[in-house]
Formats: sequence, structure tokens, C-alpha cells
Amino acid sequence: MLNRVTASDHEHALYKKIALFFFAYRSFNEKPDMIAEKYDIQRVHHRILFFVGHFPGLSVNELLAILEVTKQALNAPLRQLKEKGCIMTDADPRDKRVKRLFLTDSGSQLLQKLTKVQMEQLQAIIDKVGDAHIDAWTKVMEEFAIERPGSKYLDSL
Repeated sequence: MLNRVTASDHEHALYKKIALFFFAYRSFNEKPDMIAEKYDIQRVHHRILFFVGHFPGLSVNELLAILEVTKQALNAPLRQLKEKGCIMTDADPRDKRVKRLFLTDSGSQLLQKLTKVQMEQLQAIIDKVGDAHIDAWTKVMEEFAIERPGSKYLDSL
């Protein structure tokens, strides 16, 4: 027989919230992941497209900080997006060693497809639960995000 974690009622309530967070995250990414699969890309590619699309001219180092990944982890998916014609790089005019990242037209179109389903899903939930709940949810998400290096970019979105 399987043993259940021994916990107080309060802890069980928190476990349930953790599970809900997991299932919500899965639901939020399910449709974009299916679209991404058709383009032979993964969630990491979607994240790259998202941030490059919203911050055109982002440097590779800035993207590394936002995504909190190593150069090694970013190298292959970034190269793949370049090979697919979704991202282009340009040297910074002040420092040629710095590579600036931009979406191509096809990269922008792909990002729109990936993000559209998430925006529709989020809007449907906002319509269902109401703005007061979304304000509280947003505050919770901000508290989770506040210590992340990339959160300083949120005000620019």
C-alpha cells in the first residue's frame, strides 16, 4: 500500500495549491506545445521567441539572464531558430562583439500562433472568474516572479 504524506490540514491545502499550479501550467502550455511540435520546436524555443519578440534588439547576454540558462543551454535552440529563419542577429552598433536578437517576419508569425492560444485561454478564464480574482492572481504571480532576474523587464511589456 502507498503511504500518504503526513501533514496538517494547512499543509494539505498547500499541497493542493501546488498540484493546481502544476496542472494549470500544463494546461496553459498544452496547446502552444502542440503548435510548436508542428514546427519541430519545443517550449524553450517558444520562450526565446516570446522574449525576443517583446524586446527586439535584446542581447544574447540579456536573454541568458531573462531565461536563467547557460550559454550552452541557449546555443542549440537559438541556432535552430536562426536556421528556421525565425530569428536574426545583428551586431550592436556600439560594440560589435554584442549580438542583438530580432524576430524575422516568420518568427513573428510563429510567435503570434503560439501566444494567441494562451491569450485566448487566459481571456476566457478572466471572463469566467472576473477581474477581482485576476487582480489577486496577478499579485501572487508578481510575488513569485519578483526575485527572478528577468522580472525587471515586466514593466516594459
